[in-house]
Amino acid sequence: MVLEFKHKPEIPSSVKMILGNISITSTASLQLSSPLFHGESELPASSTLLMGAPLSSRNSSSLSNLKVARRLVVHSKRISGLEEAIRIRRERELRTSTTSKKRPPLRRGKVSQRLPVPDHIPKPPYVGTKLLPEISKEHQIHDSEGLARMMAACEFAARVVDFAGTLIRPSVTTNEIDKAVHQMIIDAGAYPSPLGYGGFPKSVCTSVNECMCHGIPDSRQLQDGDIINIDVTVYLNGYHGDTSKTFLCGNVNPALQRLVKVTEECMYKGIAVCKDGALFRKIGKRISEHAEKYGFGVVERFVGHGIGTVFHSEPLIFHERNDKPGHMVEGQTFTID
Repeated sequence: MVLEFKHKPEIPSSVKMILGNISITSTASLQLSSPLFHGESELPASSTLLMGAPLSSRNSSSLSNLKVARRLVVHSKRISGLEEAIRIRRERELRTSTTSKKRPPLRRGKVSQRLPVPDHIPKPPYVGTKLLPEISKEHQIHDSEGLARMMAACEFAARVVDFAGTLIRPSVTTNEIDKAVHQMIIDAGAYPSPLGYGGFPKSVCTSVNECMCHGIPDSRQLQDGDIINIDVTVYLNGYHGDTSKTFLCGNVNPALQRLVKVTEECMYKGIAVCKDGALFRKIGKRISEHAEKYGFGVVERFVGHGIGTVFHSEPLIFHERNDKPGHMVEGQTFTID
């Protein structure tokens, strides 16, 4: 800590310091930093530079052989509580950054051929064309039967993503995860919705580290310390069930763990505002408030969307603060991504 004085404080002559192996009693008016000064004194509110006079000893004979004159210069200033908190936080960040290994940028691996789907499994209408479907303008509002089918599709998608999470470990490739997920989906008589959507070549999206979403599974092996989002959508009984979750691979550093935790909390904050008649923009407001409280921002490029018998439809759900019109209706289904 560095301190500064505008006026010289008076220090009792009995104050003792240790310089090397010599015990000295100072009569100078000095304020010392904590490594040298073992007493206590009050700090003035205003500040300037103070240079102390040379130290003198009560017993000059004990210093007769001392050839090097010692002069003590003290710089001191008052530090506010906020400044001290910032200093402590910065020291912690530096300690973390020096102990953690620098992660190399994500490199694309080899993408294998798309996996086959049995002919008897019903497929969405976009399969067979590489054209990216337009986002439907129609809001998807379901009756009781539609909601039951929608819930079944979503529940199955949740089981698939949880299963995928059990496969996460260093050395596993995202291509292996894709194969396992694909098999689980078709074994249940469902279709993996991403497969063939706008030419997408895989059955699941695997987004590692700085890849924010819609990552394509490939031959890259997961590394210790990676984070990976697995995005699963299934087409079951004519309805799409869409979900995703971010998993930790091995020993993930605390900063990334915090990012994953706060992101999940943001999702639940957004879900909590959903009810009949609520404004869609409240979702973005609530998410932004929570993210900013922890020093994070919201990616504006990606949005949630309506879902049901159609994979992507209106309304678009913005996760940042916005003034978009529209309100929720009972029986409506959409995603918060």
